[in-house]
Amino acid sequence: MSGDMFMGALVDAGVPPRILKDTVAALNIGARLEISRVMRSGISATKVDVWVDGSKDLPREEYWEKQLDLEHSKQHDHVDRGHEHPHDGEISRAIVPAPHQHAHSHGRGLSEIGEIIAAASISARAKKTAIAIFEALGRAEAKIHNTSVDKVHFHEVGAADAMVDIVCAAVGAEALGVDEIMCSSLNVGGGSVRCAHGTFPVPAPATVELLAGAPVYSSGIQAELVTPTGAAVVKTLCSRFAAFPEMKIETSGYGAGSRDFPGHPNVLRLTVGEATSVTLAAKTASETITVLEANLDDLNPQVFGYVMDRLLEEGALDVFAMPVQMKKSRPGSLLTVLCKPQDASKLTQLIFIETTTLGVRRRDEIRQTLARRWENVETRWGEVRIKVASMNGTVTNYAPEYEDCRRIAAEHHVPLKQVMGAAVEAYVRSATLKKTDSSPA
Repeated sequence: MSGDMFMGALVDAGVPPRILKDTVAALNIGARLEISRVMRSGISATKVDVWVDGSKDLPREEYWEKQLDLEHSKQHDHVDRGHEHPHDGEISRAIVPAPHQHAHSHGRGLSEIGEIIAAASISARAKKTAIAIFEALGRAEAKIHNTSVDKVHFHEVGAADAMVDIVCAAVGAEALGVDEIMCSSLNVGGGSVRCAHGTFPVPAPATVELLAGAPVYSSGIQAELVTPTGAAVVKTLCSRFAAFPEMKIETSGYGAGSRDFPGHPNVLRLTVGEATSVTLAAKTASETITVLEANLDDLNPQVFGYVMDRLLEEGALDVFAMPVQMKKSRPGSLLTVLCKPQDASKLTQLIFIETTTLGVRRRDEIRQTLARRWENVETRWGEVRIKVASMNGTVTNYAPEYEDCRRIAAEHHVPLKQVMGAAVEAYVRSATLKKTDSSPA
């Protein structure tokens, strides 16, 4: 799983190449796509290569070998060009600059990357997804290098080809028009890989961090089979990991990697279809979440609100409180936090620091969730996001995003309920038109 392999699988599964090519042009970073058919151990697949200023992207280990060769040549020339060493960031591939170019640039930070994506002529939903993928990479790098996300400069990840990979992944996934993307266990490979900070075991540190909680294995191939960029795409786009689902297959596509391993097709398969099971378990996503609970009877209510906000900021899925009658007839509150298992320790520590509790209970539970997606609708006052929930392809619930409606109500001095009602009406009209357009003539 890598960014270029995902692009190839999207095209092979039916996403029009023009959509991805237009996306690359919209980024306005001097890049273009080259799409071809290749064979990988007997499997015909689509290969997508990124070209920037006449240079073709390479697997990152080849990139760093060339970089070391360039550095070695410079040292022998005894020329001090004032270059700096690469900054943080790991990706699957990078652009090989010509010898006269400054290969060790300062890279791009998240703010600059966000500005480029914001200026591109792509949907708001795709922009949000692309930024989320970059933020996932940034958090992983920040943790590994013991720094903050805003201080991470993406030397590799900010490269033009990686921006193409990530933004095209967001646009292409949206173009598929599916309710849910799920993933099998990931074969991460083995051996070692060379990157900006030296040679590391496979999977690379950023990949390990990004795939926390995901099922992985190694088939023994001594190569990097899941790159940090690919891991970030999976983490952001996929709702769950599971075996091949019960479905009616409509189409499939194969995206090719750069190398060809004997006896092992180096391809990513993307299968698109309609779920067919009538059971609730198949219609909804199943995931393990951690429940944290603490009894509070002597906490200032003003502090309580602050604690809830902090827990949500640090990754809690939901936070709520219920009034309870505690021992000695003292009134109190039951604080409940829902979170991902990998975030439980961090949030438990936060509860101890910010509240007066002396103990936190913890348990894992199975949660069934509907497939969810965001759609944007236009009201007379501006754009509002609608959260749409569906089961087996059928919409079951939809609701306007509260923060969008609250902001519009405050800016335009109109009742909040009026804004929310207008957003719902706009969504219903849009859904009706889509249904009419898709009906057979």
